[in-house]
Amino acid sequence: GDFGKHMITQFRQIELGELAIFKTGKLDSNAAVENGKYPFFTCSRETFQTNTYSFDDEVVLLAGNNAAGIFPLKYFKGKFDAYQRTYVIRTIDETKLQTRFLYFALRPLLNHLRDISTGAATKFLTIGLLKSLKIPLPDLPTQKKIAGILSAYDDLIENNLRRIAILEEMAQSLYREWFVHFRFPGHEKAKFIDSELGKIPEGWEVKKLSEIANLTMGLSPKGNTYNDQGLGTALVNGPVEFGDRFTKAIKWTTAPTKLCKNNDLIVCVRGSTTGKHVKSNGVYCLGRGVCSLSSMYQSFIDYLFKDQLRTLLAMTNGSTFPSWTGPLMKSHPVLSPPESLIKDYDRFGKKLNLQIQTLACKNDNLRKTRDLLLPKLLSSE
Repeated sequence: GDFGKHMITQFRQIELGELAIFKTGKLDSNAAVENGKYPFFTCSRETFQTNTYSFDDEVVLLAGNNAAGIFPLKYFKGKFDAYQRTYVIRTIDETKLQTRFLYFALRPLLNHLRDISTGAATKFLTIGLLKSLKIPLPDLPTQKKIAGILSAYDDLIENNLRRIAILEEMAQSLYREWFVHFRFPGHEKAKFIDSELGKIPEGWEVKKLSEIANLTMGLSPKGNTYNDQGLGTALVNGPVEFGDRFTKAIKWTTAPTKLCKNNDLIVCVRGSTTGKHVKSNGVYCLGRGVCSLSSMYQSFIDYLFKDQLRTLLAMTNGSTFPSWTGPLMKSHPVLSPPESLIKDYDRFGKKLNLQIQTLACKNDNLRKTRDLLLPKLLSSE
């Protein structure tokens, strides 16, 4: 279309320091409040909340430090607060550089930032380093067009994420309704009996987790069998191989040890990320940082685990290096309802899960397309 015609020339590259003002937040990272009024931006991928705001502006936020050198970048307009190591970047003149465009112009530079960040244990970005970054600067109408195209992708992705959250919420609340509050179909006639987990309906049993699900604890293969060329079986060992919802194939091993199947629940069992979980999207080798839970009633097991998460995490409280051992996981007592109820719940959960998978797949494709488009649009092809 006519979009291409005006864009034959290469955009000028301008240093960020000439176009933007840098501030940092003032808060400690522990200032987060659950269900606070305003977003609270830290160096973490997720955005927290707090009840104060120090900024009311349209800005780009960039983490100033991160152990892995992955610096989350976000765009926000409105009232918010920020952590003291998070950069709040505002354009000096909206008619020269549009904030939304700045956000997209910085996106492709994140890998470059990882390479040039300083610090051995924790990587951090200095203000001098940021000011000297060069970004492409097309004219304003072109900036608006580029930002408009890319924002449309982001909005669709956001929208799908909201729909996914609603579907998950539905599955979780039905689980709680039936198996925690005991308002299952036919509960009016139920008699209750005592058990180690308190009063439970007659005919229900308390079982070990390993009696109602297949639990596989990971075992790391030998280091010299790892590769990133896709040889052998993909390896999952923790959050590095976790996407938003599914496992990600990043490294492989030619001598796999323990395996999981497609659709299993993969759970971190070591360190500060204990309890983080995703669904498997294929056969993976399980490293010792994770375990897998599988069952013919997978949806039931998925939501049973999410429901038990708090209880399981409480068992690691106070330890400097939290972890769940095989024996602890396997012997964890859970409620086992009659199979007919599990079947009914699982049928409902499966339906929701399919919808979630479809939306997650759409998002993968949207992200891929957006990320392919981004450098093309910015290099004025």
